[in-house]
Amino acid sequence: MGETMQLRFKHLVEDVDRHGNVRIYVRVPGRRKVRIRARFGTDEFIGAYTAAVSDHVTAPRQARQAKPGSFRHLCVLYYSSPTFKRLDPSTQAWRRRALDSICEKHADKPVALMMPRHVRKIRDERSDMLGAANIRLKALRALFAWATEAEECENNPTIGVKKICYVTNEYHTWTAEEIERYKARHPFGTKPRLALDLLRFTTGRREDAPRLGPPHIRNGRIQFRQAKNEHRNPVDIDIPLHPELAASIAATPSGHLTFLVTEYGRPYTSNGFGNAMRDWCDQANLHHCSAHGLRKATPTQMAENDATPHQIMAVTGHQSLEEVERYTRKAQRRKLADAAMAKLK
Repeated sequence: MGETMQLRFKHLVEDVDRHGNVRIYVRVPGRRKVRIRARFGTDEFIGAYTAAVSDHVTAPRQARQAKPGSFRHLCVLYYSSPTFKRLDPSTQAWRRRALDSICEKHADKPVALMMPRHVRKIRDERSDMLGAANIRLKALRALFAWATEAEECENNPTIGVKKICYVTNEYHTWTAEEIERYKARHPFGTKPRLALDLLRFTTGRREDAPRLGPPHIRNGRIQFRQAKNEHRNPVDIDIPLHPELAASIAATPSGHLTFLVTEYGRPYTSNGFGNAMRDWCDQANLHHCSAHGLRKATPTQMAENDATPHQIMAVTGHQSLEEVERYTRKAQRRKLADAAMAKLK
């Protein structure tokens, strides 16, 4: 091992998963990253590393099929376009995954001959997972909306193709009892409790909470730009700092630019924070609760206390009444039901 450590492993990166396991990858620019599962320093590891960085490694799949006029070529043009580059990284990632998965089977197909029935067929190839099928359609719509505007193709074959309707399992909205159970397990002064309070009293998403820190608190208010669509349609939040959140921040000093940091003193990534919240909820025996469920719990409580949709929107950052009115309708329906049952003599 001592001799091996003197070698220079170019393009080698590593990360730590939610269980503390170190994962090692070879990431050569322009290629798919390759995970090496062998123990570091062994002959098997060196062999796998050498193969991954070798010039003879097969080029990325579908690269040879990126000929002009093909579906893959259109995707390549889209990825390099200013329209795609202006998207948030998370949006770029899911669109690219969806389009690349389509390329695995249809890369060399001519775009000029693509019709709505072909789009439906591509959508239905993932009928085993209806959410993934609709994501494929959504990515195709974005691709061809750009392509027709950029005059890379004449027709938009996604027009008239509808999403597959199905019943979704929505994120569970935390109840007051569940919040108290979490607080009992994670008291003031702990990082899990601060995470709860940041989510609860800012209605931020899991992308927002890890980014918040002392610079976002000014004159008794918390001010930040939501991470979602921050490069396309930014939403700035400016709300009073809730006393309970202020107390939680004061009880959990971090000494960093963000309130929440990993055990290595680094800010959480969005996925890393989501995994951490998952663990903290499990520790409180709240296996059905999640970070996003807290974003729903706050406007629900506001609606039950007669907040108007516009008041809720000012806190949550929602940009349409339709998104928020479901909270007020549900609260009103519950109150009406209580009043009606009280009349049942």
